[in-house]
Amino acid sequence: MLAGRDAERAAIAALLDAARSGTGGALVVRGVAGSGKSALLADALAGAGDLRVLRTCGVESESPLAFAALQRLLWPLRGRLDALPTPQRGALRAALGEAAGAGDRFLAFLGTLSLLADAAEDTPLVAVVDDAHWLDDASAAALLFAARRLQAERVALVFAARDGDARRFDPGDLPTVVLGGVSGQDADALLRARTGGDIDPAVRDQLVAGTGGNPLALGELAGVLTAEQLTGREPLPNPLPLTGGVERAFLNRSRRLDESAQRFLLVAATDDTARLPVILDAAEKLSATDEALDAVERAGLLRVDGDVVALYHPLVRSAVYRAATSAQRRAAHRALADVLSEDPDRRAWHLAAAADRPDQTVVDALDAVAERAASRGGHEAAAAAWARAAELTDGGEARGRRLYLAASSSWLGAHPSRAAALASAAAADVTEPLLRARLLTLRGQIEWNTRSVDDGYDHVVQAAQAAACVDEALAQQLAMLAASLASFGARSPREFDPAALVPTPAPDAPARVRAAAALLQGFRAVGCEDWATAASCFRNAFALTDDEPVDDHVLQPNLGVAAMLVDDDERGLRLHQQQLTAARSAGALSMVEHALTRGAQFQIATGAWSQAAGAATEALTLSAGTGHAGLTALPTAQLAVLAALRGDDAAERHIAEVAAIRNAHPVGLTDFIVVDLVHWARGLRARQPASALHHLEQISSPGFRRMAALDRLKAALRTGREDLARRWLDELEVFAAGTRAPAAVAVVEHGRALLSDSVGAEEHFHRALAAHATSLRTPDRARTELAFGEHLRRARRRVDAREHLRTALALFEDLGAIPWAERAAQELRASGETARRRDVSTTTELTAQERQVAALVRQGLSNRDVAARLFVSPRTVDFHLRNVFSKLSVTSRAELTALALD
Repeated sequence: MLAGRDAERAAIAALLDAARSGTGGALVVRGVAGSGKSALLADALAGAGDLRVLRTCGVESESPLAFAALQRLLWPLRGRLDALPTPQRGALRAALGEAAGAGDRFLAFLGTLSLLADAAEDTPLVAVVDDAHWLDDASAAALLFAARRLQAERVALVFAARDGDARRFDPGDLPTVVLGGVSGQDADALLRARTGGDIDPAVRDQLVAGTGGNPLALGELAGVLTAEQLTGREPLPNPLPLTGGVERAFLNRSRRLDESAQRFLLVAATDDTARLPVILDAAEKLSATDEALDAVERAGLLRVDGDVVALYHPLVRSAVYRAATSAQRRAAHRALADVLSEDPDRRAWHLAAAADRPDQTVVDALDAVAERAASRGGHEAAAAAWARAAELTDGGEARGRRLYLAASSSWLGAHPSRAAALASAAAADVTEPLLRARLLTLRGQIEWNTRSVDDGYDHVVQAAQAAACVDEALAQQLAMLAASLASFGARSPREFDPAALVPTPAPDAPARVRAAAALLQGFRAVGCEDWATAASCFRNAFALTDDEPVDDHVLQPNLGVAAMLVDDDERGLRLHQQQLTAARSAGALSMVEHALTRGAQFQIATGAWSQAAGAATEALTLSAGTGHAGLTALPTAQLAVLAALRGDDAAERHIAEVAAIRNAHPVGLTDFIVVDLVHWARGLRARQPASALHHLEQISSPGFRRMAALDRLKAALRTGREDLARRWLDELEVFAAGTRAPAAVAVVEHGRALLSDSVGAEEHFHRALAAHATSLRTPDRARTELAFGEHLRRARRRVDAREHLRTALALFEDLGAIPWAERAAQELRASGETARRRDVSTTTELTAQERQVAALVRQGLSNRDVAARLFVSPRTVDFHLRNVFSKLSVTSRAELTALALD
């Protein structure tokens, strides 16, 4: 029975009403055991007859089985799988065990969203997930992925999760209601429903105080107290019968059963199939027959509906299982394993639970479980199986290999702490050079992404050395990776020259091998600040790979790194667009996030700020869904800079969000980028020149010092620090001379103009604008046009000044750089010309996601294809596309394609 809970009922009703009207959403109901979560869901759904209801629940003993809960939820929709896009269909079938073969976990997650959205096209749909704290990790990740992307779908997702359990359900930022205790009339209603009689108010208040108003505890007390006690004619026992908690009460009830019935109940508590034939067959092996089942049912601890067995409450399961001796638990697991020959995964886990010493048969069964789970994208389940298999392995290389596989799967499943612990344990057993190289690479990846870039680099150095004598191709990859990390300042205590580790490739070696060697040499040169050599090597690498897209997962990203290091904006934009297109086509979510955030760096530099905002916004959503919360820091910092550049007060909110993320989660390799972006944003937002300089001079990486160069030079000069401005300009001159990058040359000439007398400044401004003509960095060009115009106006050459000020104003308006546009307009008015504001709002009114949808539609993609690439449903794409058409006043895809958008 449910009493009270009006606010919580209203929250669920509002969620269901929104789904009926075409706005999807999710809600999490939290509370301690017995607080009435399941009753609240049942009550809410009783009035939802017009909605299609799907249900699943977490099962404690089922948590190592990948996608087990998701399979139950989606089973009624399996007939719709064929309607999904082919990649999603294949991945979801594999995840659900419907098909063999490799499955991509994020494609399976997207398939889950698409399947729910497709089913809701016929009838609004509510998916209910009870005991979410016991969900297997893969199912939880898939359902949270879908929940965060519900927008225009007629789908509601409701989770119920217990607080205070060893396993915790973390819904992140999903809306949540918390169930507390009941009191007063609500407690009266609960007690009367159980007893059928009146309850003395003073007694009621005593029971509420003693139970914290827990509905389950109140109901259990009502069943054991006498009518005289409940009406106040006799005193309540002291202590109350539930002093040990509801779980203890269930245990006491079970111990009043005979031994055969207790064995039956233990088998039912150990089982995770809920199938009566399985439990009966297993119990029979422990001499517990139908009479035992009858006794358990009469005790009210278990009920049978057809061939489905359900315990009275999840606490019955935990109370009975935890109170059993280890020998009793092993016996129950062995009995269940014996009758589950047709279910190899469950059989293997029961065998593992029954094992108390190394057993190769059990190890082989767990290996098979892990391989099946990994092929379906169930990395958490694979990690658990390989870790348990390692525990049951005698030791040596075989144990180390299984621990390495467990660590790798934990990392892929977004559990870095667990991955680090497993990898560290594996290191003691792994000696074979190739496996050692792969283990060290994994440890390095974990380190540089979560803790120390230097420690990560040191692991990669050791990996390259281990691979050098057994796998030349791997050694070259690792040497290049080490050189790339070193170019960003990573250091190792051991002497290491990556170029000396691998031989120079022959002239007729494959192009990508020679490109990797060229990148290696270029990264080494960057570390020595030999910019001429670095630029030459990188140009060689680019020339070797320009003819066709590179699909090498190490080489391709490092080509993008090389472009960033030498400010090759055109190539950086192209490389990251290629990476993004390939990642979207493959449904590779983590690579989509990487391409978006790295590409956004070039978009910020070149003034494609609307695109950058769209990319950062999408990356923020995607990175939140990967389980690596630290990854959200970079796109949030990018949004902070973009807002600051545009004079948007949202910059302060984003800066605060970055600080919160960095305090709560490891950011790893990108942390220096995040910190530099925040310093830049704070410098732009500062009202006082000294405060601006304080932040801007803390930017540490050369690339960001160049992107923010004009802001840094301006701040230094406004605070009287000409010495600092000249030192920074010297650094820029060395880079510009070595790389001949037009953007750098332009900034150097601009800086020289600022530091020159009025006569020499004009020539430097002309040279700066000449360099800008071959550079993509529109914001810097606009700044130069403005500075030149200001210089000419101050020299009383107003007519000459107007041309540059007009250009600056137009560029700033196109960028949406409001403070700079206002300054340019003010200067133009001071020159004697009225500044007319142009209407540039056509595309800036689009939201980030509308812009993403428009960009992909303009490429000729269908709504289904756009949905697949943006990891949303087709209905959401249709919703955003209609908004795009309305805002841009177009009526067809052809008209949209013909528009000139940023």
